[in-house]
Amino acid sequence: MKKLITLLLTLAMNAGVSAQQSENGDAQAAIKNIMTRTSVRKYTNETVTKADIETMLRAGMAAPTAVNKQPWHFVVVTDREQLNALAAANRGTGMAAKAPLAIVVCGDMQKTLPGVGQGFWVQDCSAATENILLAANALGLGGVWTGLYPNEERAKAVRDVVKAPDHIVPLCVIVIGHPAEQSQPKDKWKPENVSYNKFGEKVK
Repeated sequence: MKKLITLLLTLAMNAGVSAQQSENGDAQAAIKNIMTRTSVRKYTNETVTKADIETMLRAGMAAPTAVNKQPWHFVVVTDREQLNALAAANRGTGMAAKAPLAIVVCGDMQKTLPGVGQGFWVQDCSAATENILLAANALGLGGVWTGLYPNEERAKAVRDVVKAPDHIVPLCVIVIGHPAEQSQPKDKWKPENVSYNKFGEKVK
């Protein structure tokens, strides 16, 4: 009986260690994905699968959102003429002309909080955008965030391309594809941009 108890305890301990190692590995993989994400503007001719597109959209919709309003709408663009039109509508999105995919991240003004809370849609859709970019990186894809809002001219030009109604406000266009070149992530860590407890205070 003692041998059986000892064996069971050993198995339980080993299982706990394995689980902890697995959790640590998952955490390191998540951090690595964040730290290695970089803007990719050149792509191969390979298309992005429907499964990968859905994975990225699911990641976007998993983002935090004020009062769970989820005031976003995503326009997935894979048609070559539409991609060319997006490239022409905004010079910052010019790489769409040679990409297989773009996702236009929009705010739906009919789903926002009322009054001054309406402005939270920008934060919500920005969080969704970052999630999509991180998912793209994890899938071995490359993407770049090209801004539109609050430039009304840019936002309207893209709205016209995707034929969206007036209550839909394009925040940005994420251009995505299989990387044609290796981009090196920038080290943006700057301790001088961090305060502790009060503005200007450094860690002691």
